[in-house]
Amino acid sequence: MDKRVYLGLAVIGLILPYSQFIPFLFENGVNISLIIHEITAYRLSAFAWLDVVVTAVVVIVAVFEDKMQRWWIPVAASLIVGPSCGLPLYLFLRD
Repeated sequence: MDKRVYLGLAVIGLILPYSQFIPFLFENGVNISLIIHEITAYRLSAFAWLDVVVTAVVVIVAVFEDKMQRWWIPVAASLIVGPSCGLPLYLFLRD
């Protein structure tokens, strides 16, 4: 697969989650208790967030197992944005 596909998926993985998070921040500010409440308010939202957390851990473990030079880029992307950005960046840098 062309490396540019991974880079494009990383950009999409940045834009889509933040298209929802940025308006939330403008409306509510950095309200940690509200964020936690929104995450845990329904079983389905908790399911989705737990899936994201597990996937982020898997990406970070894979990055460290691979012993790549620029390991911090996909790790930071996974922690700051999410695995939707971190995983494609990892695959982009690995190829």
